[in-house]
Amino acid sequence: MNENVNAPFNKMLCRPCIVVTTLSSNGASNAAPFSFNSPATTKPPTYGFCCEVEHDTWRNIQLNGEFVVNLVDESFGPLMADLSRDLPYGVSEITETGLTETPSKMVKPPRIKEAYGWVECRMSSVAELSAHAVWIFGEVLVSEIRKNVFETVVSFEKVKPLHHIWGEDYVVGGTHKKFKR
Repeated sequence: MNENVNAPFNKMLCRPCIVVTTLSSNGASNAAPFSFNSPATTKPPTYGFCCEVEHDTWRNIQLNGEFVVNLVDESFGPLMADLSRDLPYGVSEITETGLTETPSKMVKPPRIKEAYGWVECRMSSVAELSAHAVWIFGEVLVSEIRKNVFETVVSFEKVKPLHHIWGEDYVVGGTHKKFKR
């Protein structure tokens, strides 16, 4: 007989990791990882993610209304702790982690060159989820992926996208891995 175990839903799901880049009021890049995210609709193309209201990402999006969703792979696993650090406002996590900024096509926040794909967005709406969190929706202006990892769809065998379960627990290619948080 199978027995069930009560478990928090957020420790049962395998969610794709993204790193969202924005610009601060002084023009410094900001990068932060998120795993509560999803395409919202294709007509019009819209992408969304959950952000804490006290997070620099939300502060920056309120300032200029733009962000880039950087799609990340296994190589970003060891960087998650550094990208999650609470650095002083206006200090770039991209620079601090040794990643490379590259210009976006239609928005001011940069792309992260090491990502395998990018979704450039302009905020279209926001839903208040609680006193602590909002879901930010962005109109997709540009979506691009590295040519060597795209066939008719993304090649998961080539990309090895990073997925988050909880804390230090991640999944890459169906295999459980731990990366320091």
